[in-house]
Amino acid sequence: MPVTSEVQTILDFIAAAGAPPQEELTPVELRESYALMSITGSRPEMASVTDYTVPGPAGDVPVRVYVPTTEPGPRPVLVYFHGGGWVIGDIETHDPTVRAVAEASGVTVVSVGYRLAPEDPFPAALEDCLAAVRWVAANAADLDVDTARLAVGGDSAGGNLAAIVAHELRAVAGPEVRFQLLVYPVTDGTMDHPSVDENAEGYFLTKDTMEWFWHQYVGDGDRTGVRVSPMHLPDDVLAGLPPALVITAEYDPLRDEGEAYAARLAAAGVDVTSRRFDGMIHGFFSMRDLVPEGKVAIDEAGTALRQALA
Repeated sequence: MPVTSEVQTILDFIAAAGAPPQEELTPVELRESYALMSITGSRPEMASVTDYTVPGPAGDVPVRVYVPTTEPGPRPVLVYFHGGGWVIGDIETHDPTVRAVAEASGVTVVSVGYRLAPEDPFPAALEDCLAAVRWVAANAADLDVDTARLAVGGDSAGGNLAAIVAHELRAVAGPEVRFQLLVYPVTDGTMDHPSVDENAEGYFLTKDTMEWFWHQYVGDGDRTGVRVSPMHLPDDVLAGLPPALVITAEYDPLRDEGEAYAARLAAAGVDVTSRRFDGMIHGFFSMRDLVPEGKVAIDEAGTALRQALA
């Protein structure tokens, strides 16, 4: 099906703005532009929202803890990693989305402000995300969360980080991850899946921008290593990973690699649900105020989290 009318309105607005291609901006300019696009989302009320700093491998890592309900704990917890190609985005840009996920699921959500490339290239972001999950587990009592019901999740580059964190924590025996929420995740640095070319331009995230993001993150390094491309994890490793919900969008360059990763998980015996939203573009999960499918995706993610962490 074509993009929905709501999505077409967004694409027309972007085209009319006449902004230069994202890959022609500096990382700082792109961050500023992305932040301006992200300030208008509605922000569901939470029982509490608290900022902390987590000891990381290269200094403090900011996190924000969202508690959606006053019901007594300990509560399930989702550690969430924002998208933005490892280059842009932060706790503030994803505040509306994280609040919506917390509201829909009823679980405590910890949003992580990991270091960004190119100032801090791979593996800085991954190391910060691992440190954040370990901090949540070590401080479970103070956070009033149950680490036996811990999930990781993220969108785009954040989905990439969540998938790798789930693997790496299992490899070192904990803390155990019970569920993965992977929203149009980056899974394969080869960028050789058909949707990369089918949706190369005209749908918000372009092939050229994605290539630029990869270069900022790994430079000329290997894009197929399992610490950057979970698609290349061996079958026996995939077989031990936690259940997952993988959300993709029809008009997204990343569509096929997300679905291919879900298929590999399923073939390895993992309980996985792969959900494609037709007529949607990359980023729609954070557009719930503008496109109805964004709200549907948030609600489905919330339901999946409630069921997996019951």
